[in-house]
Amino acid sequence: MLDKLKLSIVFGIFFLVFSCGKKDVISTEGRGFLSEKAMVVTARAEASKIGLLMMEKGGNAFDAMVATELALAVAYPFAGNLGGGGFMVYRLADGSSGSIDYREKAPLAATRDMYLDEKGDVIQGLSTLGALAVGVPGTISGVFAVHEKLGSLPMEEILAPVIELAEKGVIVTENQERRLSNSRPDFIKVNGENTLFAREFKANDTIKYPALAQTLRRIAKNGKEEFYKGETAHKLVDFIQSKGGIITLEDLASYEAKWRDPILFQYKDYQLISMAPPSSGGITLAQILGMLEPFDLAGMGHNSPDYIQLLTEAERRAYADRNYYLGDPDYVEIPVSQLLDRDYLKYRMESFDSEKATLSSEISQGQIQFVESDETTHYSIVDQFGNAAAVTTTLNGAYGSKLYSDELGFFLNNEMDDFSAKAGVPNMFGLIGAEANSIAPGKRMLSSMTPTIVEKDGELLMVVGTPGGSTIITSVLQTILNVVEFGMTMQQAVNAPRFHHQWMPDYINFEPEGFDKATLEALKQKSYIINEGYTPILGKVDAILVLPDGKLEGGADRRGDDVAVGF
Repeated sequence: MLDKLKLSIVFGIFFLVFSCGKKDVISTEGRGFLSEKAMVVTARAEASKIGLLMMEKGGNAFDAMVATELALAVAYPFAGNLGGGGFMVYRLADGSSGSIDYREKAPLAATRDMYLDEKGDVIQGLSTLGALAVGVPGTISGVFAVHEKLGSLPMEEILAPVIELAEKGVIVTENQERRLSNSRPDFIKVNGENTLFAREFKANDTIKYPALAQTLRRIAKNGKEEFYKGETAHKLVDFIQSKGGIITLEDLASYEAKWRDPILFQYKDYQLISMAPPSSGGITLAQILGMLEPFDLAGMGHNSPDYIQLLTEAERRAYADRNYYLGDPDYVEIPVSQLLDRDYLKYRMESFDSEKATLSSEISQGQIQFVESDETTHYSIVDQFGNAAAVTTTLNGAYGSKLYSDELGFFLNNEMDDFSAKAGVPNMFGLIGAEANSIAPGKRMLSSMTPTIVEKDGELLMVVGTPGGSTIITSVLQTILNVVEFGMTMQQAVNAPRFHHQWMPDYINFEPEGFDKATLEALKQKSYIINEGYTPILGKVDAILVLPDGKLEGGADRRGDDVAVGF
């Protein structure tokens, strides 16, 4: 009997490790978790498993997207959400592609100068903490739009395991304990001492979300209208307004997710599909890769001083353009074709000098003639039918505005900070905005989210994305280059140390302990300013690579609790 018990334990452990795809299970070739047909990679195992369950039931990537998105609101409230928004880029098995924008919007009562004092100066904290920082949430509209157009399983069946997860609860990890502890003073400041997250949660504690389960039950029964016009909408508006916010029932009732054409562009032999504005990700990524294409990156060596310098200079110029030209395309005209024009990108790099740094003070937006972001989460999905989805969703800051509805069971975003509160004044990520991203009623704020799909020879190759605020674009960039230029496995590409530059402030951030002193010293000799103070983790990439034999390799970022699962 004892031997049988030992044997069952061994097989149980074997099954758990290989079916859950834990991120530390890497083959001798340096590959991440492998699966034959379908895969989900997310920030938490619970969400990955629920997404995969939809495909095991015969559903597709888009059923998995809905389940994963809402499961992250339970398992990863740091960024997963009902009270935020996001973007999805997809590619169907037949090669066709598209994207959906369920980004938050400014309330109808929002005004251009709502975060400025009588002197015209930005009031610190007003756009980041509390109810006035909240944009109109888009997540529920987004998942229902995806389900209606592309899903196959009944919504009630998709939501059932998410509701069960909310009721049973989620075990706190060490990473989550640290995040909750760091934000606890703000939770109490915004919500009072009786809120759920005023409690001190420790690793291995279980957090249950009965209120969220009830909210999800109403949504499962009544559909999208429950969140935007029903009982949930009324409770949400009453709560936000009681805390000093300006979102109304009209704001919720008028919200719609929007299907948009993605940004399509070439890099050497690769075709990339990425998110269009109001995400800055696709255009900025395309600009950087367009500036890099004439250079021999592989010959420079991975993360060598020359490689870092070249990427820094391309990033510097692309972010300057981003901050000036990009905004909500429904409100401003964006010169997309001009920004991606090969001659224009060549012109932008004419001032590049391999011997020394270009000062950001000497770089502004390029002159174009035309007529008339860390605290996010990304997940990647490939299904057994050949469909792929790259999805990035966010509350903006860690736990968003820190405003938590104990009655409804979820956090609200602080996406209003992604607008330019005042031209030339940096937001929480240090990004400086201009007129194109100024606040206006009903307008979507600019984002750095960069969900991206890569093709090679007309076939699916990679699904990739990351959280990380303004570092999202450069983290996605480096992960893609790690594979296509340096031949890394997906896991190696995700694990590799990263660096970041965004025009202003004029310094390079390096991931801690990822770069040797000789490399940094070589860059200093060329007058680059190295941020030698605190540097946060640069992105947390979750990606999938299609191997030559058709198998899928998951790259689940070692920097978090991220997990790849598949069958």
